[in-house]
Amino acid sequence: MTDLSFSTTFKLGNDLSINRLGYGAMRLTGQPGNFGPYADWEGGKNLLRHAVEQGVNFIDTAEAYGPGTNEEIIADALHPYSADLVIATKGGIHKPSPDNIQADGHPESLRRGVEGSLKRLKRETIDLYQLHRPDPKVPFTESIQALAALQKEGKIRHIGVSNVTLEQLQTAQTIVPIASVQNRFSLVDRTHEDILDYTTAYDIAFIPYGSLGAHPLRRGAPLAQAEGTLAQIAQSHGVNPTQIALAWLLHRAPNSLLIPGTTTVAHLEDNIKAASIALTDAEMAQLNTL
Repeated sequence: MTDLSFSTTFKLGNDLSINRLGYGAMRLTGQPGNFGPYADWEGGKNLLRHAVEQGVNFIDTAEAYGPGTNEEIIADALHPYSADLVIATKGGIHKPSPDNIQADGHPESLRRGVEGSLKRLKRETIDLYQLHRPDPKVPFTESIQALAALQKEGKIRHIGVSNVTLEQLQTAQTIVPIASVQNRFSLVDRTHEDILDYTTAYDIAFIPYGSLGAHPLRRGAPLAQAEGTLAQIAQSHGVNPTQIALAWLLHRAPNSLLIPGTTTVAHLEDNIKAASIALTDAEMAQLNTL
């Protein structure tokens, strides 16, 4: 195997060692709108088990996925959990229907959310609990203070934030140590590059979602528009372009933890292999200019 210029692991909160190529479980839900239970429940369980067998020890989920059923399928598949498995979930969203997603950062709602996630995941402590998004109707500090209180009670080990600005992250840090940030980021959507650089400097995990550009992007450049360069580099490595896009994220910052989602074993294995791709400085320079 080619020697890599980056570590394939990261210590979340300075104490949980994680393989940086994880799994985002969101797609193991009903459709449309990630609403309801996953149709192929047993197939989803087998996929989760296969991910862990292949070395994945970081799984990302959320109360809003289902809602609740995504956490349930993880527990159904993997409980009792292996000692090194880290499960991250998120709360602070009320989702009564597929197209009705409401931020809810009230302290009492976050408490209900944490307690519900603990029950569904069959855990006594949540490894990483993330505020899914700030609620404009609730002072941001009140939401973070609520999570800090739940951490003191032992229900949360580490606290993360998602969909935040740099100013909000810095505000949260004045209240409680923040272990992670989960914002949209990919090779072709670098809107939050300032936050990535900040988290790198402070050894905070950065968990990019939409890592393959599967969303309309502010920069107006879907991943397909980078296919020429990606295809050329991919061909030289004998891999596919999406694997190069994931490898770029791993090379871009040592604190990035990837959570690409999939519903197939073949795609899962392709994603995992991205962690073994060593990009040259010249290739990184090409990709950085896209």
